[in-house]
Amino acid sequence: MHHFYSFWIVNRIFVSFMKEKDNLTRFEKARIVGARALQLAMGAPPLIELPEGIFEPFEVAQLEYDADVIPLVVVRKGEKT
Repeated sequence: MHHFYSFWIVNRIFVSFMKEKDNLTRFEKARIVGARALQLAMGAPPLIELPEGIFEPFEVAQLEYDADVIPLVVVRKGEKT
């Protein structure tokens, strides 16, 4: 197993990380939004009501991140869960 990342994305069902959101690094945020955008591009349904004119997966993922509804959690190496 490669250890290039100091964190892993773990699928969880509707886990809100509101408390952790302020503690995420910009790299972790980019990984979460990018992973969710990939899911949306592969056909996953959006978790929020989309405003008119928004249909790009990355834009939808950004809106979902801002609304704290992305079902992904960052698990940092060495942290107890």
